[in-house]
Amino acid sequence: MIPQRVFLTGEPGCGKTTTIEKTIRLLNDQKIKVGGFISSEIRENGVRIGFSLRDLLTGRTGILAVTRPSSGPRIGRYCVNLQDITDVGVSAIEQAILEVDLIVVDELGPMELKSLDFTKAVRKALATPKPFLGSIHERVTHELVNEIRSKPEFQIVEVNLQNRETLPHELLRMLAN
Repeated sequence: MIPQRVFLTGEPGCGKTTTIEKTIRLLNDQKIKVGGFISSEIRENGVRIGFSLRDLLTGRTGILAVTRPSSGPRIGRYCVNLQDITDVGVSAIEQAILEVDLIVVDELGPMELKSLDFTKAVRKALATPKPFLGSIHERVTHELVNEIRSKPEFQIVEVNLQNRETLPHELLRMLAN
C-alpha cells in the first residue's frame, strides 16, 4: 500500500497551521508518533515581525525569518535565516524520518525553499514509506512544489472557512490507516 502524502494549501491566514496542529493532537490521541516541524508567526505589539520553526519531537525552536536586517536572503520585507532552517527544520525532518510514524512539514514556502538542505530533506522524507502531512504556500513556485502539484500520489487539500473545522478529523482518517 502506498503511504498517504497530504498537503494543505490555501490563502494566507486560512488555518493551514492550525489544522495541522489539531490533526497532530488527534494523531497523538491515537498513539501515532508525529515528528517534523511547525512554522508560526512571531509578533511584537500585535505586529508580525517574522516566523519561527518548532521541532515537534524536541520542542527546539528557531527563527525562520525576521524583518530585522540579517545576512540571509530576502523574501519581501523578511530576511531568511538559513542556519536555523538547517539546525531546526532540516534536523527535525531527518529525526522524524528515523523515529516517527508520520512526518509533518509546515510549510513548503518561499522562505524554507531558499535552503537547498531543506529541499533535500523534504525529498528524502517523501521517499520514505511513512505518511506525510505538509502545507504548501499557495503562490509558491519551485521545482519541488511543481512536482508535488503534478503527481497523483500527492493529495492537495485546500483549507477554507467551510472545511477547516472538520478537516482535522478527515486528515486523521486519511493518515492513520
